[in-house]
Order: sequence, then structure tokens, then C-alpha cells
Amino acid sequence: MIMKLSKYVGCMLLAAIIPFSSCQNFDEINTNPDATTQVTPSLLASGLLLNIMSQRSDKYFVYDDMLCKLMAWGESMENDQYNVIERSSFGYTTLTNAIKMVEAAQAKGTNVEAYDALAHFIKAWKVYYMSMEMGDVPYEEALQGENGLIHPRYNTQKEVMKFVLQDLDKAYELFSTAKDFDGDGFLGGKVKVWKKVTRAFELKVLINLSKKVEDTDLNVKNKFAQIVAEGDLMESNDDNLQIKFTNKANTIYPFNTLNTKHSGYAMISTTLTDIFKQTGDVRLFYYANPSKAKLNEGLDESDWDAYIGIDPSLPYEQVSSAYSSGLYSGLNTRYTDYAPGEPIVRIGYAEQNFILAEAAIRGWIDGDAATYYKKAIKGHLDFLVTYTPNENIYHHGHPITDEYIASFLELPAIQLTGNKEADLKQILTQKYLTSYMQYAYDIYYDYRRTGLPQLPINPETNRNEVKDKLPMRWMYPKSESDYNNENLNEALQRQFGGSDDVNALMWILK
Repeated sequence: MIMKLSKYVGCMLLAAIIPFSSCQNFDEINTNPDATTQVTPSLLASGLLLNIMSQRSDKYFVYDDMLCKLMAWGESMENDQYNVIERSSFGYTTLTNAIKMVEAAQAKGTNVEAYDALAHFIKAWKVYYMSMEMGDVPYEEALQGENGLIHPRYNTQKEVMKFVLQDLDKAYELFSTAKDFDGDGFLGGKVKVWKKVTRAFELKVLINLSKKVEDTDLNVKNKFAQIVAEGDLMESNDDNLQIKFTNKANTIYPFNTLNTKHSGYAMISTTLTDIFKQTGDVRLFYYANPSKAKLNEGLDESDWDAYIGIDPSLPYEQVSSAYSSGLYSGLNTRYTDYAPGEPIVRIGYAEQNFILAEAAIRGWIDGDAATYYKKAIKGHLDFLVTYTPNENIYHHGHPITDEYIASFLELPAIQLTGNKEADLKQILTQKYLTSYMQYAYDIYYDYRRTGLPQLPINPETNRNEVKDKLPMRWMYPKSESDYNNENLNEALQRQFGGSDDVNALMWILK
């Protein structure tokens, strides 16, 4: 009755204002004819890809660099620099949208195979990274909220990895029969490239199962070799799944001074400077700016001695003192003042070749490890050249040229020797060098799996409970203990004796 009265009063008022209008046409008059009434699969695809590719802002952008000892921070004692890892989060809401994307494609009869492939890829991506952070996670009973299942049980990490590999196989199969699709701002919806990205990602998953090579259910070695034999691998940096930035508003590099006032606190680590100086690697000049203190002493910006790294494991008082005195090298100007910065690569050609080199060393494939290894290094050097203007301010008089690349690849200090352990160290060290200002958590996963490269850990400053080690995992979200406590406790008991311990080894590391 009240609703009817309100509608009647509304009509009377409207009639007083617009005498010739009828309340019968009210909804029509107040409806935007251009408004979207149905979500398209392309629109959902755009949101999903932005979700997996988006980068954190402000100082959070470089927390992974701090954890992996690629840099130190002069503003304050940051948790990641001193090895404090807390809680992570789940990303299942994103996966709900992946389901909706496929449903929307089916409803429209629009390139269902492509959107279904993308959904499988994104599911594999999200679940893989959640599991790499925490261990066991829900899979089979996840995403069932609309069916009333709001307390999902956790699958074991082994089961999760099997499902991830199955999803990637399915994604590859579907991309193989699909047409190019809309809504992809990264690879242009080109299914030919997505097939390569899917295969490269699957190789990444498999190499992270290196400790489970004897598990007959997973069949890691044979699966890896099969993918390589079938081909469809990345052929150049043009195949990279990466996010590019521009000089336009809202698309500027995240660590540019226009987006953050914190970039000046970053200091390059000795884990980088020491290696670069030992091998004459001019990437130092692309990564860092010279020390202000050394320039004041009269050194030139092209002088190797003008570049000073800092041990990120030092007591914070010493780190802060170095920052205040200017006796350190900060970030290269291309990261802070050049609006496009460089792309953030999530699955790339260089990384793929480092993975292939490691697999060859382990005897998983027959290819030549040195060939893959040099392709990886060259791929990264080419990447730097492509995305760095050839100006002195960005390379400080040490431009990377074709001649330099050729000579560097023949440098005795970086060659593989045929010794398995030494070669693994060389491969993973060079892979580490490419992770600066990229997604260094992937390097952290390599480190905890292999112990390579050796990272500085100072028991006097390490805030981890185990004073001579980095933590091994993140804790589960607080929401799980609040709303899914029974299943969480079951997973914790199964994995870690009931404790959500950051130093406990998940299944993939045992």
C-alpha cells in the first residue's frame, strides 16, 4: 500500500514538473539506452587479465625485491627486508568471474573455446600461486558458494599441482582450436601466442616440482620432455606475457615518482653489484644510478667504482646511515623518472630458457644446456635494449650493443663447465640477475627449492624465528580461521602438525 502511494505521489509530482509526461513512461525515460545490460565475455576477460597482471603500488611494489635481497630500503625497517612473512589471501572471487566469462560466451555463442581456454589458464594461475605461497588450498570444493557449499575442504598440494597441470593441458587444447578473442589488452587475444604462454607456464610449474621427480603419479620428467618435444614454445621476447606502461595518465610505470614518493628510498644490493663487477656486466649501469657521495668525490658516472651496493642484512642503523650519507646507489632513473619504465614480465622468453637450461642439466631433456642458458641471457639483454632509450642518463656511458652481447656471452666467468652443481648455480644466478624490479617472488621460489643463489642472512638482524634461514611460506588468511576453521585445521594438521608455521616445509619442498 505504501509502495503504491509513493508511486502515485511520484507521478503527481512529476506531472506537475513535466505536464506532458506520463508515469507509464517513467522507466523508459529514466533508462540509459547506452548502458550495458549484459556483461560480455570480452569485458570479463579484460578484468580477469588485469587481475593476474596488476602490480602493487608504492613501496609494496618492491617488497619481493627486498625479500630476495635485490635491494635495501632507507626509509624504515621493512618486514620483507628482514625476513618477516605474515598472511596471504585467497583469490577465488576472480575465479568466479572466470566461470561467468565462459557462461557469457556460451550464451552468445561467441568463440567459446577461447574464453574457456582463458578460464582454465587463469584458474591454473591463481591456484598455483596460492599453493606456492601457502601449501594445500581448496580446489575441488572451491567456487561452490552458489550451490550452498561455503566451507570447502582443502586439497593436498600434490592434488592441487595435478589439477593445475590438467587445467593448463586443457587450456592448450582449447587454444589450439580457438579463434583470436576480444578483451585481451596484453597479447591481443592471439591464440597462437597464448599457446606458447600456456606451455611456458606449464614448464614453470614442472620445474618447481623438481623435488618430486621420482613421484610416478606426477611423472614430472616425462611430462616436461613431452611438452618440449611437442614445441609451441616461446621464440622471442615478442611472446612475453607482460604489462607495458606508457607516458599517458593511469598507465605510467608504478614506481615512477609521479605515482609514488617512496622510490628514492631504494638502494641496490651487494648481491647484484658484486656479481656485476666481478663479470664486467654492464647491466649494473641500467639497474642503478651512481652514488652521490662518489660523484662528489670526483668520480664519473661511467666509473665502476661510483656504484656502491649495500648488504640488506646489515642492522637497520647502518642501512639508514648509508642512505643519509648518499653512500649507495639508488634506482636507475628509468625506473623513477621515465614514465614507461620497463614492462613487468610474468611469463617470458628469457625465463623459459633458464628453465630449459636447468631441465637439461637435470637430465630431463636432451637439449644443450649451454645453448638454452645463453639464449636466456641474450633474451634479457635484448629486453633491456628494447625498453631503454639509448641515452646516457639511462646507461651511464655503457650501452648494450650487439658487439657487447656477443662478447659477454663468451666471457669465461659465465660459462657452463659440465659440472652439474656448478652449472645449476650459474644458471640460477643469472636467472636471479634478471629478476630486479620484476616479479622476484618467482626467484624466491627457486631459492627455497634449491638454496641458489646464496642470499645474505644475518642471524643478528634476521627477524625470522629460525635465525639462519628465510621463512618458507605465508600463513593462511585470517578469514579461513574465522569461517572455515574445521577444514583449515585439517589441512594444517596434515601438513604441519597443526601449526600455521612460516618455517614449515610444504609438500613441494620435501
